[in-house]
Amino acid sequence: MDPSGGCPHAANARLLAQGAVASVLLPGDVEGVAVLGHDALREFLAHPDVAKDARHFAALQAGGIPDGWPLRTFATVQGMTTADGEDHRRLRSLVSKAFTPRRVEELRPRIEALTASLLDGLDRAAAAGDGVADLRTHFALPLPMGVICELLGVDAAHHDRLHQLSNRIVATDIGPAESMAANREMVEVLSAVAAARTQEPGDDLVSALIAAREADGDRLGPHELIGTLMLTIIAGHETTLNLITNAVRALCTHRDQLALVRSGEATWADVVEETLRWDSPVSYFPFRYPTRDLPVGGTVIPKGTPVLAGYSAAGRDTTAHGADADRFDITRDGGARHLSLGHGAHYCLGAPLARMEATTALSQLFGRFPDLGLALPEAALPRHASFVGNSVQSLPVRLHG
Repeated sequence: MDPSGGCPHAANARLLAQGAVASVLLPGDVEGVAVLGHDALREFLAHPDVAKDARHFAALQAGGIPDGWPLRTFATVQGMTTADGEDHRRLRSLVSKAFTPRRVEELRPRIEALTASLLDGLDRAAAAGDGVADLRTHFALPLPMGVICELLGVDAAHHDRLHQLSNRIVATDIGPAESMAANREMVEVLSAVAAARTQEPGDDLVSALIAAREADGDRLGPHELIGTLMLTIIAGHETTLNLITNAVRALCTHRDQLALVRSGEATWADVVEETLRWDSPVSYFPFRYPTRDLPVGGTVIPKGTPVLAGYSAAGRDTTAHGADADRFDITRDGGARHLSLGHGAHYCLGAPLARMEATTALSQLFGRFPDLGLALPEAALPRHASFVGNSVQSLPVRLHG
């Protein structure tokens, strides 16, 4: 796997032409596997003999993974994404109360108001920049970061630092010292957040998690609390940030598809689902481990192997999405038949919130700036330095054509 990331689609196509499952070499010469095919990935994500707990990561348990390994946090952080069975159900039930359909719907007015306010800021930034502004910095980032931090009870003063640290933690080209420092500082910031909510509880998720821990000591341990906050903040803004960014890029380079929404022949929800399929916000997500030698997609994955879920590849798998799978088409039949938000017990808890944020963002953005376009050719946009996240680092746009 290329630690510097980049656009994954050409490499995905080459791998898919060879099969649904591929052996890969992770940073530090760690041997792993990527499941790329749609059907194989769907089977793998829900298989009863596949675990998330790093106790099943053979190389880690054998002492072959150093502390500064860039992907180590994905394996060892304590929270929902690294828990199985009853532990996973316990943690998920605590967090899920903040993401019920009713609770998400209650957030709609706040999301709409925040979106409108951020568009004012985007307009001011463009006016100060000869008509050009970075949509990712001024709009696609602060919207989901603001919403998830408000939901958690994290003060606005922490937002920028939490995003910077999140970026380092999901980077795959980072050195050992920097990786360990980012994780250490993230724990420090989140510990300060937890301490503040302990002193002054509010109507937020952090306060609720602390109350659950104090009411029943075995419900949520201190490491699980910090791990849960870390995972919720990273997943709660990075994925939606990439989704909004990728959707705007897609519409700006496929004006015919934008015209379909404006004419009423398609909806913003159609745009979101096709973006999730065609340019998944997450390219390869670490890790799952077979608890036995497991046949998947015609390949046997050895027990204890770290496996990447290849969401960006599965989204363009021609066996599942047709010969034109690499075409952005918001009228595609079965548009929501993608795996980009997961499948099975670990399906993304925040999916309804991400969809609401993205549809609200796109409808207001193009409603206010109908002539919005890219200020640079798409090929010139700098890509994420990670094979986990899939997007660009900045998105300079002209708001008025």
